Amino acid sequence: MAFDIPSIIILITLFIIFMIFLVFDLFGRNEKYGYLAYAIAVIPVNFFWGIGGDPLFAYIILFILWIATILRDTIGIYQKKEKEINEILMYLAIAILIQLITSAIIPEANPLLQDSVEKFWFFWLPNVHSATNPALAVTFRISATILIFLIIIPLLLDIKGEEVRLPIIIIFVAIFIAPFLYLSYIWIPDPAGFWTLTFLFLVVLFLVLLLITRSGLEKK
Repeated sequence: MAFDIPSIIILITLFIIFMIFLVFDLFGRNEKYGYLAYAIAVIPVNFFWGIGGDPLFAYIILFILWIATILRDTIGIYQKKEKEINEILMYLAIAILIQLITSAIIPEANPLLQDSVEKFWFFWLPNVHSATNPALAVTFRISATILIFLIIIPLLLDIKGEEVRLPIIIIFVAIFIAPFLYLSYIWIPDPAGFWTLTFLFLVVLFLVLLLITRSGLEKK
């Protein structure tokens, strides 16, 4: 496939569909279909990749779409209390799972799309370290970093001031091991470097959680 006029029209249409679900709450329907924006974001991005778009640029677009959706929901948590952190994380996790499955299928179906990607187990992800465009590689790193830290913010807002026991805090920290590992890898590919940076991220998150939560054993 190529970037012909029909493909461009389909791509624009898919982005419009995403925008509809991004601003779904503005329609005043009192339904939670706005959360589907996380999953719908993968459709135009993978279509763009499938017709020959740069996978690095495709993932940058995906990260931006997810960032916009998380910002929307974070504002809902912080100001209007209309969003639930559990639902945000659930729909985002589903979207990430869909994207991982798609990333395992698309390059296998079309080997021509294996350029500029590298295989992690079954999944083909952008090879940021061999990118021919340094500006694109930096943009990918920055957008991925912003996305991961924005995922943490709703969690922190939701449990701030709550009674949370130490084992639960450890579980929260453990959930972010994989995201922190990938984030560290795209910045520092050296094994010693990304393991050290990941450990630093985990310790900082552990400290922040200790500071903003209360012990479940406090006297009343």
